[in-house]
Amino acid sequence: MSPGDFMGLCAVLVTMIVFGAILAGMYKRRLAFLERKLEITAGATAEKAAQYATHNTELENRVRVLERIITEEGSSRDIAREIDALRDRPLMEVIKR
Repeated sequence: MSPGDFMGLCAVLVTMIVFGAILAGMYKRRLAFLERKLEITAGATAEKAAQYATHNTELENRVRVLERIITEEGSSRDIAREIDALRDRPLMEVIKR
């Protein structure tokens, strides 16, 4: 092997090592980006889950009140007539009430 061939081989090896280091750095940055994106998504998901839990609790409380109203003994209300009257109204009007 001549000195020129040896220098060429060294140049190719150095180039491959540098290229490999550049690719490794890019891969490391990509993984860091994906990890950060996952953290943000997890935070947003946890926040939405908390909102749904709160909303679910509110709905459960409302259902308990309705159950108590319907099951009261001696209630002077005609529940069936009230429910039918609410069915005939548009949904948004019932919700605002």
